[in-house]
Amino acid sequence: MSEFDFLYDHREETTTRFVCFIGESMHRFDLALMTTTRFYGKKMVIDLQTGRSAVIGPDDLAEEGYLEYAYKIGEEEAEELRSFLSEVIGSIHFTDI
Repeated sequence: MSEFDFLYDHREETTTRFVCFIGESMHRFDLALMTTTRFYGKKMVIDLQTGRSAVIGPDDLAEEGYLEYAYKIGEEEAEELRSFLSEVIGSIHFTDI
């Protein structure tokens, strides 16, 4: 048997949306947006070009510099990404209360 000390081992069905778009800055975004019950209504957003990912909710979109830091992009690209994500992220739902 395994010697690992698991903190959790959970499986669930998820929904993933794949989106590709180019903003006015001509930066191409290839994203996977994963919806799950694990992150209190936030979505896991994966940049398929770089492999960087972040769990994002509306509070994260409002945090100055968060997208720039998480995805290592400039202000202009981050504003385009923020604009798109603000349309698709939605509100936070607490499923375990």
